[in-house]
Amino acid sequence: MKMPTRASLGFGLGLRVDHYEAILAERPAIDWFEVLTENYLVPGGKPLHYLGRIRERYPVVMHGVSMSIGSTAPLDREYLAEVKRLAQRIEPEWISDHLCWTGVAGKNMHDLLPLPYTEEALAHVAQRVRTVQDILDRRILLENVSSYVTFRDSTLTEWEFLREVAERADCLILFDVNNIYVSAVNHELDPLEYLQAMPVERVQQIHLAGHENHGDYLIDTHDHPVPDPVWELYQQAVRRFGNVATMIERDANIPPLEDLCEELARARTLAERIVKAPQDAEPQRVA
Repeated sequence: MKMPTRASLGFGLGLRVDHYEAILAERPAIDWFEVLTENYLVPGGKPLHYLGRIRERYPVVMHGVSMSIGSTAPLDREYLAEVKRLAQRIEPEWISDHLCWTGVAGKNMHDLLPLPYTEEALAHVAQRVRTVQDILDRRILLENVSSYVTFRDSTLTEWEFLREVAERADCLILFDVNNIYVSAVNHELDPLEYLQAMPVERVQQIHLAGHENHGDYLIDTHDHPVPDPVWELYQQAVRRFGNVATMIERDANIPPLEDLCEELARARTLAERIVKAPQDAEPQRVA
């Protein structure tokens, strides 16, 4: 089974259609790109054409939204075969998806839905992750999702559930700082407790993004710049996990590439400063 390297890729962006030409023309100071897996599960056409050209110049990782690892429906083996073929074609550094479910009975709801955090669900998800890794012949990363509801039957916290899935399935973690902040506000949780519970050796990548603030609740939209509270939590993440691969997601209201490069430069500066600084400062509460 292929194992992702623990060495950091540096600082990357989500690859978006709006920026294809600018990336090829300007060769911006971006270390790598994350591609949305489902956008490239086609036999040909412009998306693959551009991806191939960009892949010649930059490392890439694959990030999916359709694995539905938490569903009770059977795994979509045809989809997984397509993911594997794409991985063989572009040779990503790693493949990730979300710790959630997206539908049942063959219906994709096109949303990342939260799970009940129970022992039964934990055993079910861990087994499905092991099966997916056997099919893909590589370890995968699972990302924590933002949520707006909880289940009365949950007996574990979200961070206990994610940590146990990673341990039992021997997979890695994509730590989405924005999602943790959104869920912490929505459910009145302590994001630092979540962060401190994560196994350092399993956090392979970090996501940064923006959200909509509706006062007493937040919505994860990826259509705003990274806000200050998320930057603050990111600094605490770097103190705990080190300078792991970090990227900025922007899925709507997409600005010019240079604007995202400025945000990415901020992440690089913060991380490099923290890694070089003494590690004896106590974390500060951010929510």
